[in-house]
Amino acid sequence: MKGNKEVVVIGGGPAGLAAAIAMRKMGIQDILVVEREKEAGGILRQCIHDGFGLIRFRESISGPEYADRFLREARALGIEIRTNTTVVALTVEKCLTLSSPRGLELLQAKAVVLAMGCRERTRGALAIPGERPSGVYTAGVAQNYMNLCNLMVGRKAVILGSGDIGLIMARRLALEGVCVEGVYEILPYASGLRRNILQCLEDYGIPLYLKHTVTNIHGKGRLTGVTVSQVDEHRNIVPGTEKEIACDTLILSVGLIPENELTKQAGAKMDQVTGAAVVDEFYETSVAGIFAAGNVLHVHDLADQVSLEAERMAKGVCLYLNGMERKAKEKSRVVFGEGIRYVVPQYVSGTENFTFSFRVAKPVGECKVLLKQGGKEIAQWKRRGLLPAEMEQIEVDCKTIEQGREIEVMLALEGR
Repeated sequence: MKGNKEVVVIGGGPAGLAAAIAMRKMGIQDILVVEREKEAGGILRQCIHDGFGLIRFRESISGPEYADRFLREARALGIEIRTNTTVVALTVEKCLTLSSPRGLELLQAKAVVLAMGCRERTRGALAIPGERPSGVYTAGVAQNYMNLCNLMVGRKAVILGSGDIGLIMARRLALEGVCVEGVYEILPYASGLRRNILQCLEDYGIPLYLKHTVTNIHGKGRLTGVTVSQVDEHRNIVPGTEKEIACDTLILSVGLIPENELTKQAGAKMDQVTGAAVVDEFYETSVAGIFAAGNVLHVHDLADQVSLEAERMAKGVCLYLNGMERKAKEKSRVVFGEGIRYVVPQYVSGTENFTFSFRVAKPVGECKVLLKQGGKEIAQWKRRGLLPAEMEQIEVDCKTIEQGREIEVMLALEGR
């Protein structure tokens, strides 16, 4: 089967749905949202805790409620959402191969929105030695079993990594009567949001051990325990600090990876730090007509941020489809100084106001975020208590930017 679409959105989570709704409101009619799961909504369907919507809707709601608001609006607007459908190929010409129960289908799109989200880093990526018993789960899989399948994953748990899903699962397990022995983080600081450290660990008396990691897994049929060890500032195991902990469950919350196989397949230029596409302020990749937003572009802390970014991207898609020429003949490359881990977007035309999203490489106290061109400071923002776990954003007035010249984003510590 063959067909044509004006816009194909790959992924029916918070990014894909928000983008589709925004584009429809901007006048784009022929939109198809493709979702590989049996229901749209993405990971939010299994996030039954509240805390979603505080930015986007100004109230605290659960993940399923957050997704449902977008689904209801998308359906009311008549947006086509095709579930149980996987995009197995994407070309630079924006030709997509779809696989579903109805068979294989080729679609030619004028524009493609990448909104595939991210996936969890697994035990295999960590190379933890030991046996291969049951009882070892990524945090998202454990959440899926408990919240969607009503299955208990264990009775005595250790959590490796202090990512937000792991912190939330520590609380979820405790609420179900599981003994959570502790959360072990290899870094000298937590990887999750401060509010989750407080609400999910401290409120439930669950200890957090920094500069610790799991160094062995025990058990043949079922997990019987793990060995945890302290690490030094170089993440090397400190001899003599090994400690065995009896448990039947190990939850891994050790990082998320943008789901970018299709992005690479289409030939988009990739950022080595984010592991995702390089984009401009319109969220267009290096391949004309292919756009990216949400966790497929860089891992966000909040679903609200994902939706808002996707809505900003929708404007870029509309400009592209309407053939509106951008004023800048040459885009400005964005670089960043010491202390900053990454910045998105990586290129800026400077024709419209835009948002920089970034993360620091390590905790920072009082500082200023500086924007420079040609060694000259063009803008600054004061910040306090920046953490790698929390994405920062700054709104930039395009009038401050000189088109075509390299832009540097850097930190200046107070008192220096």
